[in-house]
Amino acid sequence: MEGTRIVLVRHGESRAQEAGIVGGHDGCTGLSDRGREQAEALRTRLERTGELAEVTAIYTSVMPRAIETAEIIAPAVNVVDVLKRCDFCEHHPGEGDGLTWRDYESRYPSHEGPWDPDVRRAPGAETWNEMHARVSRALDGLVEDHPGELVVVVCHGGVIVQSMAKWFGLEPANENRAWLNPKNTSLTEWRFGTSPFGVGTLPVEMVRFNDFVHLLA
Repeated sequence: MEGTRIVLVRHGESRAQEAGIVGGHDGCTGLSDRGREQAEALRTRLERTGELAEVTAIYTSVMPRAIETAEIIAPAVNVVDVLKRCDFCEHHPGEGDGLTWRDYESRYPSHEGPWDPDVRRAPGAETWNEMHARVSRALDGLVEDHPGELVVVVCHGGVIVQSMAKWFGLEPANENRAWLNPKNTSLTEWRFGTSPFGVGTLPVEMVRFNDFVHLLA
């Protein structure tokens, strides 16, 4: 575990995102033109800086927008095979998949009262807690399978937020916290090691969050 680095990369802008569609397994049709440009900008940055030159593996969700992003940036870190895992997918929306967000909100309105992480908003959809368990299992698997290595996971905003909920111990139903919005092709990095500031914390450090400097050029 000591020295393991996990870099989570959010995919580029998707066609579903551009069109305002719920992009689950069926609703996702890959990257928009802008999304490809974003991924190419990240690839150029990684080629120039070499900041991820020690990557030993690239994982991605099975959603086309993540796969395309991973395939675009893979040459910059000299990784040929992209490993696809559904555990790194965005929230599974069930019967809401492929609807416009307007239709989704109309057909499956928000639960009345305080938000509940165990509510299944659409038939067949995951609850927040179910997604949390899925993503946590996948992240734990990376640490176990790649001790001391640098691993990249091309995934989704929800997965990045779930990583923060996991390693910061965030309570999902706590309304007294800030909201999080990782940008397309941003980098979020975790590093495993003992804290120099004393006991009482997990042996994991957030190195960076929402690093999208390559989009600012």
